[in-house]
Amino acid sequence: MPAADRRHSLSESRSLPSVAILLRSFLAVGVSPFFSVAILLRSFLAVGVSLARLASMLTVLAVDDEPPALRELAYLLEADELVGRVLTASDGAAALRLLETQDVDVAVLDIRTPVLSGLDLARVLARFAHPPAIVFVTAYDEHAVDAFDVRAVDYVMKPYRPERLAAAVRRAAAAGAVVEQEADGETIAVELAGVTRFVRRGDVLFVSAHGDYARLHTPQGEHLVRIPLSTLAERWVDAGFVRIHRSHLVQLAHVRELHSDSGHWSVVVAGQTLPVSRRHARDLRESLLRRGDAGARAGARTGPGSGPPAYAPRGREAR
Repeated sequence: MPAADRRHSLSESRSLPSVAILLRSFLAVGVSPFFSVAILLRSFLAVGVSLARLASMLTVLAVDDEPPALRELAYLLEADELVGRVLTASDGAAALRLLETQDVDVAVLDIRTPVLSGLDLARVLARFAHPPAIVFVTAYDEHAVDAFDVRAVDYVMKPYRPERLAAAVRRAAAAGAVVEQEADGETIAVELAGVTRFVRRGDVLFVSAHGDYARLHTPQGEHLVRIPLSTLAERWVDAGFVRIHRSHLVQLAHVRELHSDSGHWSVVVAGQTLPVSRRHARDLRESLLRRGDAGARAGARTGPGSGPPAYAPRGREAR
């Protein structure tokens, strides 16, 4: 819910006495009761449209310790058609004091600020009952992994480009609208040819490492994101993802076959065969067995098809 919604009930209640004053004023100057009511209704309809538009607009907090940069950031945000109000603070401590009395939908934070850094402020905001979407702005690109760890929706480099900042605002608005409805509802924003799409974690079959990037494999296609595989492995472990190799992370629910050939292990996920390193083989087998036991119990209630993946030994084990 936009922060503007939480202030409308109070402002509307205060406007009620003004209605009677306006009506008496019209009648006092000779305007007929019919036309007086018509004028008031027309005015309130116009105000209602304005309030509805305002309610859908974002309240944004901008934090930067450099006054020129903060002024430029506020100016660009105020020019955005999705933004209804911009609050500013020169550091994290000032931002927290401001948030004691103000609600915001989006927080645009410079990463390097004195006293309380943007990253530290984001960690504090994450504890709010209704935390704002976080967008980081910085002149440095080495904090991208840290930004992902605190679930920032975007990471904008300085100097600002208006269209890039506008894209970040839209991503933040979408993140606010797509509340995590279910356990697998976490989303990751991916960009392709200037278009931002949101990939649900529940749609990811497996993940491959590409240096500092990770490639998400889904039924709809592949998506490259600037997130190390190790970060995803730590964050998604409770969602059923298991590291099987230094280059691969798989969702256990999508493992269809497990193969062993002369001590070399592999799995089949979505028709693709992926290697399993020796150091991860034992944990993978145990995880699949636990899932198989749970699936077998569920299958007893719901029917066949819920058991463990097929195990096909080869080589010496087959003999």
